Amino acid sequence: MVRSIRWLELTALVCLVAPAWAQFRVEVTGVGMTQLPVVIAPFKGEAQSLQKISSIVQADLERSGQFKGLPAGGTQLDEISRPDWTVWRQLSTEALLAGSVTRLADGRLDIRARLWDAVKGQEKSDFRETVVAADLRLSAHRIADWVYQQLTGGQGAFATRIAYVTKSSGRYTLWIADSDGEGAKAALSSPEPVISPSWAPSGTHLAYVSFESRKPVVYVHELASGQRRAVANFKGSNSAPTWAPDGQSLVATLSRDGGSQLFRIELKGGEPRKLTHTGSINTEPSFSADGGTLFFVSDRGGSPQIYRMPSQGGPAERVTFAGNYNISPALSPDGRWLAYVARSGSSFRLHLMDLGTGQVTPLTDTSADERPSFAPNSRLLMYATLQQGQEALMTTTLDGRIKARLSGQGGDIREPHWGPLRK
Repeated sequence: MVRSIRWLELTALVCLVAPAWAQFRVEVTGVGMTQLPVVIAPFKGEAQSLQKISSIVQADLERSGQFKGLPAGGTQLDEISRPDWTVWRQLSTEALLAGSVTRLADGRLDIRARLWDAVKGQEKSDFRETVVAADLRLSAHRIADWVYQQLTGGQGAFATRIAYVTKSSGRYTLWIADSDGEGAKAALSSPEPVISPSWAPSGTHLAYVSFESRKPVVYVHELASGQRRAVANFKGSNSAPTWAPDGQSLVATLSRDGGSQLFRIELKGGEPRKLTHTGSINTEPSFSADGGTLFFVSDRGGSPQIYRMPSQGGPAERVTFAGNYNISPALSPDGRWLAYVARSGSSFRLHLMDLGTGQVTPLTDTSADERPSFAPNSRLLMYATLQQGQEALMTTTLDGRIKARLSGQGGDIREPHWGPLRK
């Protein structure tokens, strides 16, 4: 399992046996406690496009767990329509979205939408932007974020990106995709393993570990240009990079001194600074949102557990106590939650801890979960797992009630990480 390999400081990588998939089929399962009934009408003009804005928006909202999409039927609506509220109220509709897509003379797309409160029969807000055709899906995700904000008061996270790794035909590929898994583009392809992608806070760079030099080396990769540089290529293992919230440094696990310790690496250069000084393994660092605390995994107590310490180093405090094997900490951007993977018998399952109360909730009933990552609005978790014998990329709401499988049939996906909000 990847967990065991990561714990042994990544001396080898588990084989990924299924082909890479550039697109996913989204399957949403489960029922939330409260879901707002919404109608997303087909946008006028979208039938001429391969990408249906209304379908993308509805899938985004349903995946969030807070909305229930109702059928629009054959009703023809756009942003200037005057809906018959009697019809929609009979369906218990609480919100209605309609819009249009118009191709301009220069080839760009004029996208407009209107959101109504169906209970009051009143307009809530309008949306309008002009995009190049290649950004149609991005515009749909922005509309979903706008609807989410209008109806919940919170920030959406649909117009974001994710990173993950696949293996196909003996090559490892690092993919960048939309938050729903669609529109995947390869950032790197290598005959040697690529693991542990980590988004920079700016969303412009990724750090990751590549074995192309026949040993684990940490790279920083600029996505726009494809340029990259090795930032940790010391003797021994260089692994598990994570970005500091200011984007100026990384913390990674280095074994250059003979043990596996956490080091802070300034990207402007200079000697890495050791943060842990124990005879045990210290790995999988993860920053709190404010950058003041570093969570990590250590076996200093006899088994892998999650600890925290000041991000500049210092005394460590144990965080997990239930069970004898807890790994892969991920902190929510709002500072409320710690997600991690706990072993129970032979099963590895995703758990969520309320950092304020210490209460722990198991979120899954699968047995091979790995590497949780929060959406930048802290409302969803992404993780990799095994379902019906196949690798799958999943999202779940924080109560575990609504799950979405983003992987296609036979898709084998590992090492997911959710990127920041786009600026």
